Amino acid sequence: MVRERIEALRKVMRDSGVDMYMVPTDDFHSSEYVGDYFKCRNYITGFTGSAGTALITQSEALLWTDGRYFIQAAAELEGSGIELMKMGQPQVPSVKAYIEDNIKKSQVLGFDGRCVDYGYALSLEESVEKKEGAIVYDIDLVGQIWKERPELSKEPVKELHTKYCGVSRRDKLAKMREQMTKQGGDLFILTSLDDIAWLFNIRGNDVPCNPVVLSYAIIGIKDAIIYGAKEAFGEEVLEVLSNDGVSLKAYNDIYEDVKKLHEGCRVIIDESRANYAIVKNIPKNVNVINTPNLTLLPKAIKNSIEVENERIAHIKDGVAVTKFIYWLKKNVGKMDITELSAAAYLESLRMQGENYMGPSFEPIVAYGANAAMCHYSPSQESDTLLKPEGFVLFDTGGQYLEGTTDVTRTISLGKCSKEQRKHFTAVLKGHLNLANAKFLYGVRGVNLDYLARGPLWELGLDYNHGTGHGVGYYLNVHEGPNSFRWKCGQDKVDSAIFEEGMITSNEPGFYLEGQYGIRTENMIVCVKDECNEYGQFMRFENLTMVPIDMEAIDFESMGQIDRDRLNDYHRIVYEKISPYLDEEEKIWLKEATREV
Repeated sequence: MVRERIEALRKVMRDSGVDMYMVPTDDFHSSEYVGDYFKCRNYITGFTGSAGTALITQSEALLWTDGRYFIQAAAELEGSGIELMKMGQPQVPSVKAYIEDNIKKSQVLGFDGRCVDYGYALSLEESVEKKEGAIVYDIDLVGQIWKERPELSKEPVKELHTKYCGVSRRDKLAKMREQMTKQGGDLFILTSLDDIAWLFNIRGNDVPCNPVVLSYAIIGIKDAIIYGAKEAFGEEVLEVLSNDGVSLKAYNDIYEDVKKLHEGCRVIIDESRANYAIVKNIPKNVNVINTPNLTLLPKAIKNSIEVENERIAHIKDGVAVTKFIYWLKKNVGKMDITELSAAAYLESLRMQGENYMGPSFEPIVAYGANAAMCHYSPSQESDTLLKPEGFVLFDTGGQYLEGTTDVTRTISLGKCSKEQRKHFTAVLKGHLNLANAKFLYGVRGVNLDYLARGPLWELGLDYNHGTGHGVGYYLNVHEGPNSFRWKCGQDKVDSAIFEEGMITSNEPGFYLEGQYGIRTENMIVCVKDECNEYGQFMRFENLTMVPIDMEAIDFESMGQIDRDRLNDYHRIVYEKISPYLDEEEKIWLKEATREV
């Protein structure tokens, strides 16, 4: 089947004058997850993983994917004639490097420009131009041969009431227009789905795990247009939007409307968040103001109502996760529990929470050596039985009307080795260090990251991921610009000053290849502390309310400050969570949060 699809694609490539055709995984908005309509790479290769890029020529077919999927991809590509390109491995070029090295003089590279971000496409332009070639981006060749392609998602759009989001759409638009005027812009083009959902106080279900609406938006000084599927917007939603000066046009109309922008118009757009087709369609005589989305910082700084709602969401979530830990410890070894069945049970507990809307990302439940792969996610092929020994790591989250959660705990299922305890405790100490940070206003994530890594660095150890990311409000679980990273200058997120109301994950870890992985993650919100002659001090407050497994701690390496911090946290966890547990669970939690 895959071989026939590739041959059909090659035929339409020849008919279109395209020598190389690239098929990425992205949708039109660079979403973390994509709906069924956008799974062109899956369709053309048969590879079902969530990340990868295909490149087809008349003589070759190649698929790039990362280490999470090497085994799965090899199995799914068998017999297809597609060569697996293992990203990050020695002698394996990147997609861009391969194109640059293999495209011949005057040849044409094609791709659907709606599915490739502008910055990356520009780099491909440079590579092709070196060979005096050309790029064709206004074609969807896979779409031409995919006869039973699913329709674009058109899930119902819902308005998010101000009792949840805190600020009205009208007020948000007014603030945006103030910023547009300061930037000298006439129009603001917005293409990122979470920013659109935040600005217009709407939520949907068009992208898995992200409660967003497939849409674009153009905001003017006096009015605004959302481009989306009319069927998804009910009369009630359309009416309230219209009352605030917002009209609706067809989803794809934005491409023609952008072409019609008048000469001298000053357009604000974040080219790093926009797709290639949008930016290329802006006329040359239009003044483009390329700047980070004006929504970026206001979206990241949660208002007081959002923060209070997040506290509520995290108590609901904490109840579900605490019940899950109790169930897991009680039943492991007595009944068959696998990574997938454990994830399903935790989801069933979350579903009991009021206003629960679904998971905030694909759950990670990793037992033993699987947890050493920090981006591992269980599949039917890899699903592992949990035994009453070793560590299991679970990184999961939920979407509630009151907010978005993301929590990781590493649980001891039996006796721990001295080495396991040492590593678990080093991670915990770093987690507690960061959670209890007090700092002057103006500090950034790069200033604080060492607090989390310090206990590991003292042992000559580290972890190969960021310490924390921003989190949306009933939106995307990964959100900028706030983060914790130790390397300076990697990207723009390093420049974010921590503001009151920013919610960030605190998730140091340690991974020993082939043996086990450890990560402890809470959501923390930045709040004001004292203000004195030295300035405004800031600190963090834990939102996540889930016990930390004391059976895995080496208390000999915990100083008094570490113990006090753990006791303070566990005292709050018991206070917040115990009222929602049955008597047996409450007795267990009392012991699990005992003072040490």
